Amino acid sequence: MKLKVVATLVYRFDHETPVIVAIEPARSSDQTILSDRLLVDQSVDLIRDLDAETGARRFRAVLSGQVSIQYQGTVDNGTRRLLHAEARQHAWAELPSEVLPYLLPSRFCPSDNLMRFAQREFSDIGAGGAKVLAVVDWLQEHVDYIHGVSNAQTTAEQTFIDRAGVCRDFSHLAIALCRALNLPARAVSVYAVDLDPPDFHAVFEVYLDGQWWLVDPTRLAPVDGMVRIAAGRDAADIAFLTSGNFCECLNQWVEVSRIEDSEPAQAA
Repeated sequence: MKLKVVATLVYRFDHETPVIVAIEPARSSDQTILSDRLLVDQSVDLIRDLDAETGARRFRAVLSGQVSIQYQGTVDNGTRRLLHAEARQHAWAELPSEVLPYLLPSRFCPSDNLMRFAQREFSDIGAGGAKVLAVVDWLQEHVDYIHGVSNAQTTAEQTFIDRAGVCRDFSHLAIALCRALNLPARAVSVYAVDLDPPDFHAVFEVYLDGQWWLVDPTRLAPVDGMVRIAAGRDAADIAFLTSGNFCECLNQWVEVSRIEDSEPAQAA
């Protein structure tokens, strides 16, 4: 599927402030960037970073005053494979070393505190893909998608207690439950077609059958219509803007649309 992505961030910084920004699509094997343009309306030096493991692209800069950051791009994600119940779970000894950190508890995904529940709830379900799909089914049945019941500090454990949250919370709880079941899982930020209202979207992925599989625990957007941005242990690793000082978000706008095969991609 070919997708057009437009994202605009407008922030105000009272003082010179270092930032790390992740709004450009990742360079990964399951998506091809056909056109690409990043605009910052201040003349500042940008340090560009590429994560060798995930393909995430970030830039660092020092910003002050009111700043607009805009990304425009066209991405072809081909025909993305959807997770299936037969996807095989690896023994830990088989896993690549770079996957091992995603078995461990993290700041927002304290999987060790949910291990007893996860083992009891999902012990009768087959391994691998079947277990992951069962976790997503459980979330759909037991957790409500509600704005305003969580915040940037909410952990998976708190979402488990409250049984409500938004995409970030669904993903954190899914990740924590998967790790409690000995399944490597990590957080992923994406652009997603058909998301209403359009926004940055948080999903997760699991490592099975020798690859990472994208999964949306909210089921609000089609996985084959997603564009990867960044991946990490939890939301702390995939924020679209990380600031070294106080800043204020004045406006945030995201648009994702399909490009029909007959419509030529516009070069940026």
